[in-house]
Amino acid sequence: MNHRLVIALPLAAVLALPALAQTTTTDQSQAAAAQTTASDAGTATGKAPLAAPSREGFWGRINPFARKKYVQRQTEPIRDRVNELDELTSQNSKNIKDVDSRATTGIKLASDKASEADQHAIDAGNKATAAQQSAQQVTARVQNVENVVSNIDQYKASNQTEILFRAGQTALSKNAKDALDQMATSVKGQRGYIFEVQGFSSGKGQSAITTSQKMAESVVRYLVLNHDIPVYRIYLVGMGNAPVPSDEASKTKRINGGRVEISLLKNDLEQLSANTGAPMADQQQQPK
Repeated sequence: MNHRLVIALPLAAVLALPALAQTTTTDQSQAAAAQTTASDAGTATGKAPLAAPSREGFWGRINPFARKKYVQRQTEPIRDRVNELDELTSQNSKNIKDVDSRATTGIKLASDKASEADQHAIDAGNKATAAQQSAQQVTARVQNVENVVSNIDQYKASNQTEILFRAGQTALSKNAKDALDQMATSVKGQRGYIFEVQGFSSGKGQSAITTSQKMAESVVRYLVLNHDIPVYRIYLVGMGNAPVPSDEASKTKRINGGRVEISLLKNDLEQLSANTGAPMADQQQQPK
């Protein structure tokens, strides 16, 4: 039995040597190929990948009797690479956050600029609209002024009253004064008006004209003294016993006794003052 054991051990050793040589050669070839591939492709850390450790001792990498220092020596390169990868990961996360922050800031700045540009455009549109409205108002006023100027010497009858006198009388009665007061009050503070005063008297010739002139003068005197009507706004005519148009266009009639006809005539000057004065006052009250 002992003789057979002595013969088997050397035989096993002889058979194991080729297999061990083949394993060592294979490990070295794999390490060289991995190093060549890393040098060609590159890695995240800029270093070559870890090469497989070479066979050490009889047991190789699997040593059932390995000590603590042996294990530390085998795992130290792996720990270094893991630490480097952690640092790279942390740096990449920081860079990504920086890029996101800069992108967010840029987007916000661009949005603010766009909003500001929109506000400027709205303000410009409002100013253009206001300028257009002002131009339209000015055009309307100019046209109104042109119309008034073209019709400045054209007066239209606004009000008319008659005052009757007894034969040979030139003094105003209470009813006549009330009628004149009402007419004079209606033009207080206004412009663009005139009074046309025509006196008519019965009789013939120059005496009728003189009597009608005196009656008309009493009316003018009352308007000037009692209501401060400017004299240049009153036109007085003594018509005497001139024929007065009747209701029928084809006939005329003469009057009996004395009579004064007062006509209030107006042009568009007062209307122009009312149309242009109010807008000007509004513009002066607006804040600048």
